[in-house]
Amino acid sequence: MAELIALSPLAGHLPLTVGQFMLTEAYLGPIHSVAPLPGRRAALDAALLAAGLVFPAPCEIREGTGCRLVWAGRDLAFLMGVAPTEAVCAAAAVTDQTDGWAALRLAGPGIADVLARLVPIDCREGALPPGRAARTQINHMPGLLLREGAEAIVLMTFRSMAATLVHEVAEAARRVAARD
Repeated sequence: MAELIALSPLAGHLPLTVGQFMLTEAYLGPIHSVAPLPGRRAALDAALLAAGLVFPAPCEIREGTGCRLVWAGRDLAFLMGVAPTEAVCAAAAVTDQTDGWAALRLAGPGIADVLARLVPIDCREGALPPGRAARTQINHMPGLLLREGAEAIVLMTFRSMAATLVHEVAEAARRVAARD
């Protein structure tokens, strides 16, 4: 019988260095979507507070011990790094999204110039500072951006589009690097 080998979504595609830019796979740990159930928002807030988290406002990333809770849309957040507690599961619709997403970290000076070729929003640090998230298009793919630092951002899209994500980001980075 054949043995299956689990591979990450970007296995074999990364890491890449393009000019001053590094493209690496971002390992976010388990990812669970968390959507408050009707009438259970207070219970969810209490369950999250017990875990040291607060449900994020639009575009926020909340950090906890070994985890983060990332805004992902209206009344929707992604819990990354840990499994949800039973109390969270009782107060929210929770689904395991771990295998459904690919996450690429783009790092280097001038990442906003690369992103300007890919997304229809302002990704300069002043508009999307560290600790903020944005749900947007990455070229033709649905995506989620997580700003990790002045020169680092994580781009997430569906796993089925992982190779396309690498291609699009690498090509945009090549065009920016060619200017120098």
